Amino acid sequence: MVIKKSRLRKIKRFLSVLLFLAIFLGALLLPPTFAHITSANSSVQRLSDAQNLYEQGRKFYEVEQFAEAVKVWQQAISAFKGNGDQLRQAMTLGDLSLASQQLGQWSEAESAIAQSLNLLETTQNINAKERSQILAQVLDIKGRLQLAQNKAEDALNSWQLSIDIYKKVGDDKAVIRNRINQAQALQVLGFYHQAEKTLKETIKILQSQPNSPLKVAGLRSLGNVVQVTGDLETSRQILQQSLAAASSLPDKQAVGDILLSLGNTARAQQDVPAAMEFYRKATNAATSPTTRIQAEVNQLRLLVETEKFDAFPALSSQIQTQLSELPPSRTAISARINFAQSLTKFRKKTSTDTPSWLNIAQLLSSAIEQARSLQDQRTESYALGVLAEVYEQTQQWSDAQNLTQQALLMAQAIDAKDIGYRWQWQLGRLLKVKGDTQGAIAAYNEAINSLQSLRNDLAAVNPEVKFSFRDEVEPVYRELVDLLLQPGENSQPNLANIEKASETIELLQVAELDNFFRNTCLNAQIQSKKQDQTAVTVIYPFILPDRLEVILQLPQKRWLHYATAVSKDEVQTTLKQLQQNLTKPHTLRKIQSLSQKVYNWLIKPAEGALAESKTPTLVFVLDRWLRNIPMAALYDGKQYLIEKYSIALTPGMRLIEPKPLQKELKVIAAGLSEPSSGFSALPNVKRELEQIRAEIPSNILLNQEFTRSALQNRINSLPFPVVHLATHGQFSSKAEETFIVAWKDRIYVKQFNQLVRTIEQNRPEAIELLVLSACQTATGDAQAGLGIAGVVFQAGARSTIASLWNLDDESTAVLMSQFYQELANKKLTKAEALRRAQLALLKNPKYIHPRYWAPYVLLGNWL
Repeated sequence: MVIKKSRLRKIKRFLSVLLFLAIFLGALLLPPTFAHITSANSSVQRLSDAQNLYEQGRKFYEVEQFAEAVKVWQQAISAFKGNGDQLRQAMTLGDLSLASQQLGQWSEAESAIAQSLNLLETTQNINAKERSQILAQVLDIKGRLQLAQNKAEDALNSWQLSIDIYKKVGDDKAVIRNRINQAQALQVLGFYHQAEKTLKETIKILQSQPNSPLKVAGLRSLGNVVQVTGDLETSRQILQQSLAAASSLPDKQAVGDILLSLGNTARAQQDVPAAMEFYRKATNAATSPTTRIQAEVNQLRLLVETEKFDAFPALSSQIQTQLSELPPSRTAISARINFAQSLTKFRKKTSTDTPSWLNIAQLLSSAIEQARSLQDQRTESYALGVLAEVYEQTQQWSDAQNLTQQALLMAQAIDAKDIGYRWQWQLGRLLKVKGDTQGAIAAYNEAINSLQSLRNDLAAVNPEVKFSFRDEVEPVYRELVDLLLQPGENSQPNLANIEKASETIELLQVAELDNFFRNTCLNAQIQSKKQDQTAVTVIYPFILPDRLEVILQLPQKRWLHYATAVSKDEVQTTLKQLQQNLTKPHTLRKIQSLSQKVYNWLIKPAEGALAESKTPTLVFVLDRWLRNIPMAALYDGKQYLIEKYSIALTPGMRLIEPKPLQKELKVIAAGLSEPSSGFSALPNVKRELEQIRAEIPSNILLNQEFTRSALQNRINSLPFPVVHLATHGQFSSKAEETFIVAWKDRIYVKQFNQLVRTIEQNRPEAIELLVLSACQTATGDAQAGLGIAGVVFQAGARSTIASLWNLDDESTAVLMSQFYQELANKKLTKAEALRRAQLALLKNPKYIHPRYWAPYVLLGNWL
């Protein structure tokens, strides 16, 4: 397997945070220490001093006191060496490496694992089975270390060697744990197909087994892994299977952990009632105090997020009492920090002065002391940074900055970018308050650099991010754009800041798509720099709390910038009203009034520059609610924008490679004219597909023929550059609610990767154009337009035409027939072909209302 270096930059964090995940995901299936191997011998003879030391270290490790485990295991290693017991010396060195990895002590971990393997090579004639088991576990630990050192291929090779040994000695539990570790590593590296295959194989193995603690632990771990990748429905199903298996066993210890994981999955699904109920049940079922406190703390955070404040005081008081009784451990300290964050949010959202800021600060100070006692720099950094945030809230700026810098230095020392970016962001906010704009911009830039280096493992290493992307990630980009576009000496930001702001806007678009999919589906598409464009103008409208900013990149790299002092609420209200009116009949005057208002914000100040540049095409990088509005319908008082320009959308110029359609035009067309899967009939679809075939050579799948497998087979076997799907569908800001309808089935956006993207299999080329002619954005979803971009990049198509709403399939048939007729003219771009088709409807008195011609948008390559 060849793994690109670009996929390896952010791996080191993965290892050091697996236990930190526990506060959010419940117990993971971490590699055990070697105690179970020696227990048989220990039961028939008195434990030696060395063995006692080993067991003492194992207990420290299990309660997450890793520094103490390191100290005691170092003593055990010396004792085993003195006794000449090389096998147990090697075993303990392996555990020492594991504890050192948890502390971020990479060189110590590498030295320990090398010594362990060296010793095992010299003990080949001693108890072959026991040696094999120890060797397999040392290789497991070595694999984790290699992954942390960016040696991904070596890590997977080490794991394969260990799994071969586990199979040979019949250690089924270790085989399953190994497979789950491999799946986690593959996901971090971006090999989602291989990770999915590994997980499916593991599920199959587990489901075929009788109920046992092994099956319960394996299914729970799989459910947690799948949750991190964003397949929330599957995660919930697997966790329910784990719960059913655990409930049938005499020992109910695992039930609480599974219920905690189910609560986290339901929370990620935004199923608040279910999450609350799972957390409540986890609290009652948990036999472990740490599991109980995690469930309660997560429940408390959910109460704050949903503003259910009545139940807050009683639960917070209960948690406060229990926290004081917990012995120090990484999970317990993290729960304390989580609790303090919830108290802080409660104070910010309510007018109450209970708990006091002093009480919250004392809670965090206690967390810092406990983290220091454990020599746990990661957790100490987190506690320091959150304490700094409390000082920020109370406007104690110098103390806040001092603590933030301490937290940042500590995070940087262990390369913990997933929390370091938070302190860089926090430092930027504090410097902004002090009036140090340049220093603030520098800090924000560092925060975004950290986020970009994390990218596809951001959700994996910091699960809280996926619960609150809009609170934890998005503001970093927005606040930087705000700073960059602050007026300079000439009441305009300087040119460098304008260009940097446009880059930051594009990076936010990519981050939103990564969050949409819970992985970096865009890795393959991102270019190192923006595409050169000479015949288009790129427009970046950006919504800030107090103003609407617009940046234009005109041909020949000329930049233009202007802003309108209008509140975010007014922008949202205007766009929502326009969206609602666009789909209704008899609303033409209202539409023109509202769309002229938006036109005046976005386009009017640039009219002269656009006319001078003679640009034929406008490419929009749209923000927030603007994605739900067709730019074609913007109105200048006399004409719609589509009457003057071809229009395209893109999440960013780094994500596209503009190329004209090279091949002979052929279409795979599929559609539903009959009712299916609860959706109404589209009687004109048959006519639409027949008209396409009359214009262009087409291969058609209609109604019962249009199944997922049939479509996939056609795409894989026929080198047609255009795929046209005339069927119901929905675009949403959530991947699990973005789909198209096939016969008796729904094809969800994440399945488009398997359905359409066949570059790695039978087809060397991407699909040139994907047309979705009867889909619509989800009602009431302010960011539903994000789903269109999701479909584009998951399908791997160079361009996609989609509809923002679906009202009239008769006009759709007319428009699509005209579009393909225009597209057959190789002198026209896709954007111009769509424009002419829309104008054909606009000029028809029957279809003059924007509801007929406006919803069609072209996203991606406009040429």
